[in-house]
Amino acid sequence: MKKSEIQIFLAHASEDKPAVLTLYNRLKQAGYKPWLDKKDLIPGQIWRDEIPKAIKASQIFLACLSGKSANKQGYIQRELRIALDTLGEMLPGTIFFIPMRLEECEIPDLRMSEVGLNLRDIHRLDYWEEDGFEQLERAIGYQFKLEPEEPKQPVIVPEEPKQPLSVFNFEIVGVNAKGEQIKKESKQSQYFREDLGNDITLEMVAIPGGTFLMGTEDEEIERLVKKFNLDGFRWERPQHRVTVSSFYMGRYPITQSQWKAIAATAKIDIDLETNPSNFKGDELPVEQVNWYDAIEFCARLSKLTGREYRLPSEAEWEYACRAGTTTPFYFGETITGELANYRASETYAGEAKGEYREETTPVGQFPPNAFGLYDMHGNVWEWCADTWHDNYDRAPRDGSVWIKNGDDNCSPLRGGSWCSNPDVCRSALRLCSDRPDSYSDDGFRVVCGAGRTL
Repeated sequence: MKKSEIQIFLAHASEDKPAVLTLYNRLKQAGYKPWLDKKDLIPGQIWRDEIPKAIKASQIFLACLSGKSANKQGYIQRELRIALDTLGEMLPGTIFFIPMRLEECEIPDLRMSEVGLNLRDIHRLDYWEEDGFEQLERAIGYQFKLEPEEPKQPVIVPEEPKQPLSVFNFEIVGVNAKGEQIKKESKQSQYFREDLGNDITLEMVAIPGGTFLMGTEDEEIERLVKKFNLDGFRWERPQHRVTVSSFYMGRYPITQSQWKAIAATAKIDIDLETNPSNFKGDELPVEQVNWYDAIEFCARLSKLTGREYRLPSEAEWEYACRAGTTTPFYFGETITGELANYRASETYAGEAKGEYREETTPVGQFPPNAFGLYDMHGNVWEWCADTWHDNYDRAPRDGSVWIKNGDDNCSPLRGGSWCSNPDVCRSALRLCSDRPDSYSDDGFRVVCGAGRTL
């Protein structure tokens, strides 16, 4: 049997939709045929009729469980109850049933009505573990003798946008430790635009998946601690390898014009101030927004566009910032005032001192990285979705938003700002900030596509 012939039914509760959508995309990229109501039900169909049909046509049934969904009576009595009753009518061995935990939670005490099999009798799959997807593929390989597929072109983007992707051309530069330009190269990336109304758009760049080393090696950290007398550099270890799935990321930090467009839409959880920034200008990045403001912006943007927008995970942010580089900055060994907006009157390596502008600058003014992302160093700090952890011990290795065992009153900021010294504008630098706090150098950018939460 080929992967493309294996239909996988994803049973889930509405609370887990973002995580299950990510799993759907990952299964599709791996060559399987996942079935998800959001993606596969056609408007006008009666879901009570179509879901049993989809289950019967599937070879694998994944019961996606979380702490909320496992204890949700509506979910158990409705979607999963229909699914279990349908399974009970099928001949033994015609479908492979897997209870899969999206996070640490109790498996419900629930029986299939016809066969009397308890959900707890089946060995579960813990998808939230570091090797969760690999264990899922191992289970599939155990159950089915998979035939090799015809080679295909790698999938670069996680889901098709509403309109075809466009291409933009740009130039990247590289510098040595003295800040001297040693490279100039033409690049090309794909992107799509979201229409926010009143001729305001949001450009989302396709970020290809890949593997990178996140954080900083111990020897370099100790050098930085000694040179700059800042113990927070130790937050960047242990250095570890992370594999990130493809996703889309904002070409620029969210601007004030984009903020105003979304802040004018209907409230979801909290009110948003229409013009919170200290430095005023439509093409300046929005600032003086806290983590909760950024989350509300993402929720309203998702509702407006019909696409799931969110803050990036720390791993996604650093992967996107580095864009294949291993140097402290995506420009190379150092940074200069001609390459980014930061406190350039201070130096990092052997570069000359530059201009300290003392305010934000319009987005897109400085050279981008190799993915076509602008202002990843300086201008404004950018919020990430994770809870704060003091180091990377037990950090996920798949680019997930890391919430488990973190400080949920704080989240990381990345990238440095207009008033930051160069050492804290590095790709690997992490800053802990209280979620309710907002300053004139705190902003954010959005992502959509792949991603899940641990």
